Amino acid sequence: MRISRRAGRIEPFYVMEVAKQASLMAQQVAHTDKPMIFLNIGEPDFTAPPLVQQAASRAIASGATQYTEATGLPALRERISRWYATRFAAQVAPSRIIITAGASAALQLACLALIDAGDEMLMPDPSYPCNRHFVSAAEGNAVLIPTTAAERFQLTLEKVRAAWNPRTRGVLLASPSNPTGTSIAPEELQRIHAYVHSQGGITLIDEIYLGLSYEDRFGHSALAMPGDLGQSVISINSFSKYFNMTGWRLGWLVVPEALAPVVERIAQNLFICASTVAQHAALACFEPESLQAYEQRRAEFKARRDYFVPALNRLGLQVPVMPDGAFYAYADCTAAAARWGIETRPGDATSGSWAFAFELMKRAHLAVTPGRDFGHAAPERFVRFSTASSMNQLKAAIARLESVLA
Repeated sequence: MRISRRAGRIEPFYVMEVAKQASLMAQQVAHTDKPMIFLNIGEPDFTAPPLVQQAASRAIASGATQYTEATGLPALRERISRWYATRFAAQVAPSRIIITAGASAALQLACLALIDAGDEMLMPDPSYPCNRHFVSAAEGNAVLIPTTAAERFQLTLEKVRAAWNPRTRGVLLASPSNPTGTSIAPEELQRIHAYVHSQGGITLIDEIYLGLSYEDRFGHSALAMPGDLGQSVISINSFSKYFNMTGWRLGWLVVPEALAPVVERIAQNLFICASTVAQHAALACFEPESLQAYEQRRAEFKARRDYFVPALNRLGLQVPVMPDGAFYAYADCTAAAARWGIETRPGDATSGSWAFAFELMKRAHLAVTPGRDFGHAAPERFVRFSTASSMNQLKAAIARLESVLA
């Protein structure tokens, strides 16, 4: 059977190889005193709070399950608009908000609406792999630009200028980012977007971890940029992370007013609408009781970061930049791998962190994600830990790391 060239350009999701091995081993050690600890998945251990679950039940019981508008329930778009105003001082008209089937659908819609064959989108390296695949699926080319810890693993205006060429369509950023948990400084983001805008390009920014920011300096939405800059940026967001609704598959997209009918037309054809039940449930996310719960959970995620990252550093798994958001720690495992005789060869993503992750599963029954998926900038040096698990799980993980790395 002949497959499309488009499908052929989509690289394997290598982390799934690690996950499969971890699942097999988990079955073998399930009844031992060291069952598998999974720190490889970026999924909150919290689920949707009570009011959200109750709203979903009411929607089903009352028969509120039929199609909504392709852009989503008007009431939900209005609630999101008010949330931007109160939380981020960003004035976002409900007409700019399009409810989608998760952030994945939001990214797909944005890419299909704006990217033509051969267009280049500049992205930081490392970055979340699926984001570049959305560009590829739209026949564009994701151009990964190596970043450093000194740059917080984010693009800078200088690097964007240097890479810009006649084929460049824009930039695709993430703040806070997966896998590093780092954000772009607001003033740098504004400079980048002003330059991109002056070139007639587009700025797409993945803000799905925005609610999980821990430092005032970085907890700002790109939509709050002044004047036309805030009106022209395109933001992707989700109910999965801060709102703890991962399996509900609900997100949203904020676009300039002129782009909204274009995206609506594509959404009508590709998705019809996002889950109606999930949309009715999400209305309850913005009730005071739910928002209070989310803020308590955000404090818990911060406490986990504050415990786990210093512990990794103490054990020689150096995290070069303290994450300011999300729930990840991107750690340099070169020294730890060397203790076990694992060679780290520059440019070889199957060495170093890849071998270290599998060895860690065997020795400590601990699953982590090697850097191979996240780009080409020294992936052999880094592993990603997820701190989305409970504090008890994180403390157990550190104890096991201490025992095998001592």
